[in-house]
Amino acid sequence: MLAKYITTGMVGSLLLASAAFAEPATVPQSQLQGDWRTSKVVGLNVYNDNNENVGSINELLMDKSGNIKAVVLSVGGFLGMGARYVAVPFDKIKFSNEPVSYAATSTKPNAVAKPQSTMTTGSSATASAKPNPWYPDHAVFNANKDELKSMPEFKFSND
Repeated sequence: MLAKYITTGMVGSLLLASAAFAEPATVPQSQLQGDWRTSKVVGLNVYNDNNENVGSINELLMDKSGNIKAVVLSVGGFLGMGARYVAVPFDKIKFSNEPVSYAATSTKPNAVAKPQSTMTTGSSATASAKPNPWYPDHAVFNANKDELKSMPEFKFSND
């Protein structure tokens, strides 16, 4: 009878020990610091290197492994009318955590102020300069509006 109790106690101890050493089912938030929410990246304004607004991010396309391969930009149009989509490689997009600031540097009258920004790439960006670290402020793609218009249009297929 004593052997039965000892065996039951050992089995119970092993079960508790294995549960204690098991991997947790969730990822601790501390491991996710610096990662961005894709729902917040979609909709970001996109500027070119001349600080001209050239469109916005409409969609992120990823492979079956979960790696983002392309960014679908909504370009052209006015107030959503006449816009078209172009897909660009994800590694060609730069992200900035710093808000676009407007600085009038010209001494000419009626000069238009251009936005100034600091760019960082991918997830290597530090989120400490921004009150909300879960998404960047804007994206940068080095193309002007005419170059984007000449790119092949991206269409979502129904297949």
